[in-house]
Amino acid sequence: MEQTYQYAWIIPFVPLPVSMLIGVGLLLFPTATKNFRRMWAFPSILVLSIVMIFSTNLSILQINSSSIYQYVWSWTLDNDFSLEFGYLIDPLTSIMLMLITTVGIMVLIYSDNYMAHDQGYLRFFAYLSFFSTSMLGLVTSSNLIQIYIFWELVGMCSYLLIGFWFTRPPAANACQKAFVTNRVGDFGLLLGILGFYWITGSFEFRDLFEILNNLIYNNEVNFPFVTLCAALLFAGAVAKSAQFPLHVWLPDAMEGPTPISALIHAATMVAAGIFLVARLLPLFILIPYIMNLISLIGIITVLLGATLALAQKDIKKALAYSTMSQLGYMMLALGMGSYRSALFHLITHAYSKALLFLGSGSVIHSMETLVGYSPDKSQNMVLMGGLTKHVPITKTSFLLGTLSLCGIPPLACFWSKDEILNDSWLYSPIFAIIAWGTAGLTAFYMFRIYLLTFEGHLNVHFQNYSGKQNTSFYSISLWGKGCSKRINKTFRLLTMNDNESFSFFSKKTYQNIRKRNRGRPFMNIVHFDNKKPFSYPYESDNTMLFPLLVLVLFTLFVGSLGIPFNQQGTDLDILSKWLAPSINLLHQNSKELTGWSEFLKDAIFSVSIAYFGIVIASFLYKPIYSSFKNFDLINSFVKTGVKRSGWDQILNVLYDWSYNRAYIDAFYAPVFTGSITAFGKFSNFIDRYIIDGISNSVGVMIFLLGDLIKYLGNGRISFYLFVYFSCVSIFFFIFYFVSI
Repeated sequence: MEQTYQYAWIIPFVPLPVSMLIGVGLLLFPTATKNFRRMWAFPSILVLSIVMIFSTNLSILQINSSSIYQYVWSWTLDNDFSLEFGYLIDPLTSIMLMLITTVGIMVLIYSDNYMAHDQGYLRFFAYLSFFSTSMLGLVTSSNLIQIYIFWELVGMCSYLLIGFWFTRPPAANACQKAFVTNRVGDFGLLLGILGFYWITGSFEFRDLFEILNNLIYNNEVNFPFVTLCAALLFAGAVAKSAQFPLHVWLPDAMEGPTPISALIHAATMVAAGIFLVARLLPLFILIPYIMNLISLIGIITVLLGATLALAQKDIKKALAYSTMSQLGYMMLALGMGSYRSALFHLITHAYSKALLFLGSGSVIHSMETLVGYSPDKSQNMVLMGGLTKHVPITKTSFLLGTLSLCGIPPLACFWSKDEILNDSWLYSPIFAIIAWGTAGLTAFYMFRIYLLTFEGHLNVHFQNYSGKQNTSFYSISLWGKGCSKRINKTFRLLTMNDNESFSFFSKKTYQNIRKRNRGRPFMNIVHFDNKKPFSYPYESDNTMLFPLLVLVLFTLFVGSLGIPFNQQGTDLDILSKWLAPSINLLHQNSKELTGWSEFLKDAIFSVSIAYFGIVIASFLYKPIYSSFKNFDLINSFVKTGVKRSGWDQILNVLYDWSYNRAYIDAFYAPVFTGSITAFGKFSNFIDRYIIDGISNSVGVMIFLLGDLIKYLGNGRISFYLFVYFSCVSIFFFIFYFVSI
């Protein structure tokens, strides 16, 4: 066991060589590297699989022994300053390692097909491998400085991946917005780290907690200053986990490829803020004001994220706001001191939301068959519907992820969310009411997403995108120009009826071509009366469906980790055994269940609220798909959110609030962006016309004075004597009047 822990330092560096080799290959041997580009997916998946196996072994050791292992070595050593690097393996680390590796492997497998025709395929896998290194280094760090280094590397990878399609202005703007917003939190994090080093003289977690505890107990520290430093540390987590008010970057980050949304914006990077708060919770517990702040920010984010998801049309942005709301639940639990329930929900939500994001990618992949690559169309849920019979596997997996996030038993998120809701009653009835009400909103907007996407008829049939009745298939292809001719040729062949043939094809030849093409991703082709072709959506390839099925298994069974099998005796659930050292250290504030009867009584209420949200969503959204005649109703529904009624004004206000992101971006634009721009212009004016003006004026005056003085040196002695006596006369004249 000791030997296993000793080699844990290698975990962050295992994926790094793949990223380096891809980069070196693209730099030195670009042609050869690109020709064999598909082979790079295998080593990327292989090295992360090795890390997953090693992380699983560490997790089993943690469950069996309930031990904490830390190893450090000195990097710089001075009389007054010591900086050490190392790694820390504890329950929190092992949980994060399992999440990063399992979700990461699924995303890599999924991306091999999803990004297969993208010209940046190799660059994408290089970024993913380097992101894995950064994230693994972050969760195994043993001190604040080491965390900050990997924290910034994770932010850099996020910037590169969000702006992966940097030639598209929305993607370029989104990555800049994410970068700037996170820099606000990261600056606070850096100031907090330096502040606590000034107070305690250490960056190490264990030393930091012990020294600060002693200082506060003996009243030997300025408590307001400690509170300020803790708030600055929390600011870093607020930005990274998209908590209010630094949440504005997350929906725009959906401009990146969908696998990135599943990996970074559902399971790993946004969870880094939760990880940081959980890691520093022994410090925050010493400061009640900070615990109250954490819970307050959490409950605001829970409600805000849920309300902003209600009216979103973009499927990925709706899921992004859902992620924001669920992260708020975790932050609320940490603020209440419910360490176990927060980490339990972190686990269950990661797998369920990764499943939903990858499912949305499969849907978007299918919608591009109809509208070409256009995020405004292929990601717009209002233009979807009726996909059930075309993408049955994606639909089933998406439904299970939706039910899990709604809190329907026995799926994963039910067990964790129910714990948080029950614990909230012990903390604050007001917070509990908001949390329980938001659980109903979660069920409503998640089933809204599901119904708009999969149920009813395919609404894109009735849309006219390009001014023509038919849509140009892949008219703007993300996959490169080279495949357009091949796709058009295949499309032309497959859109023929069995009874017709082109002049250069015999009927037998056409049937052979149609037989060979059977099973390719163009199926159920139909004809309109004007003989213009139209294609239906199709199910994704097996390499994209396999990760969905694996994540379905996680969504179904990962909740069993935290099911309380026996509250009376010694047989606790696996998660409690896993977290035993941390829970004993933190003295977790959570509700202890006395039996299944009490558990079921508490669960009935939360499940009832979830079902109520599902029923309301089904009542409001499903009827609008009855027929083509209801298409006008769909247009009005987009504006009001429900059928026309006396509640229109209230519903319009709610819709505008949700669709316009609570006007927070509109507020930030003039207050922060506008004020900073105005300050920059003012500084430019001061620099150019005052500072530079003074220095330039001095130079001009010296130049003019020198040009004037040069005429005094004319070589005439009589002129020199005249000037001399004139100056002497002026001097005596001034001296005479001064002396009087």
